[in-house]
Amino acid sequence: MSEKSHDVDSSSLRAAKKEDPLSTGGTGAAAGESVPSPVIHRNPFAWLRDAVHGRMGARYLLGVVFAVLCIVALCIPSPYALRYPGGTLDVLGDVTSDGSTAKVIDIQGAQTYADSGKLLMTTVLVAGAVSPAQNWEALAAYLNKDSVILPREAVVPYGTSSDDYESESTDQMTTAEDSASTNAVQYVQQHGLVSGLSADSVKVTITPGDVGGPSAGLMYTLGVIDMLTPQQETGGLTIAGTGTMESDGTVGAIGGIRQKMIGAKHDGATWFLAPASNCDEVVGHVPAGMRDVAVSTLDEAYQALVAIGEGKTDGLQQCTTQIYEQATASQSAS
Repeated sequence: MSEKSHDVDSSSLRAAKKEDPLSTGGTGAAAGESVPSPVIHRNPFAWLRDAVHGRMGARYLLGVVFAVLCIVALCIPSPYALRYPGGTLDVLGDVTSDGSTAKVIDIQGAQTYADSGKLLMTTVLVAGAVSPAQNWEALAAYLNKDSVILPREAVVPYGTSSDDYESESTDQMTTAEDSASTNAVQYVQQHGLVSGLSADSVKVTITPGDVGGPSAGLMYTLGVIDMLTPQQETGGLTIAGTGTMESDGTVGAIGGIRQKMIGAKHDGATWFLAPASNCDEVVGHVPAGMRDVAVSTLDEAYQALVAIGEGKTDGLQQCTTQIYEQATASQSAS
C-alpha cells in the first residue's frame, strides 16, 4: 500500500497563504479592515537616557532646560512681603497658647459681666516679614484676589533684622494692652457707666496669644469696657474691628484692613468698626453681608457698639472718601 506523503511543495504553501482571506500579515484582520497601531509604552525616564546618549532633539532639550530654570527661579527668595486674611480672636472669650487656655481679658479688683455676643480682634498673615518668601509664594499671592503683594521694606524697614522686627511687634502689642486697660477704666469712670470703680484697684491682664502689633488696641479697650459694665453692648451679635488706641482716645490707622475685613466676615462678623483714617481702603471693599462703621475716637466706637447692640443703626456713618479726608486733615493739624 502506498503511503501518503507528508511533504508539501513550497510553492503550494505560498499559494495557499496568498489565497487565505484571514491571513493579512499575521494580524488576523479581514481584508479591507484597518489594522490598529501597536501601543508603545515608553519608559518615563527615557528622556534622561536619551539626553545622556545624545539622542534628544534640540527643541526637547531646550524645553527641559527651560522647565528646570523655571523651577529654580520659583524657589529663589522673593523681595516682596505677602499679606493674607488672618484669623480673629474674640476678646470676650478664651485663647489657647502653648497648650494652655486663658481668658483673653482677665480683670481683677472689680465686678465683671458676661456678654452673649462676640467682639473680634482681627489679624493678617504676613509671609516674607520674618524670613523671605519664595517666588512661587509671590506668584500664588498674585493669583489670589484676597492677598496683597508689598515691597518687603513696606513691612520691615530696611536694615531691620528679623529678631528686631519680632521684638518691636511684641513691644507694640504690650503698649496696646497697657493703653487699652488705662483708656477703658478711665472711660467707664468718666461716663459713669458703673459706680464705685477705682482705677487703683483694677488690674487688667490681656493674653493675646501668638499675635503682635498695635492694631488690636481698640477692640481690647472695648472688651474691657464691655466686661466692666452690666449692659449687653453687643446685643448678642458678632462685631469685629481694628485700630490702634492712642492715650488721648484717638483711634489710629492700621495696615491690612481689607484682609482683616475678609477674615472677620469668614468668622461670622456682620459689623466692622474701622478707623476713619483707613476709610480710603475700606470704601468699595467691604465684604457682602457686612457693614462698616467709621470711628475716630473711643467714644465714637463705644457709642457705635451700643447702637449696634440695640439695633439703632440708622445714624451710624459708613466710610466715605470725605470722612477719610477729614480724619487725615485732623491728624495733620494735631
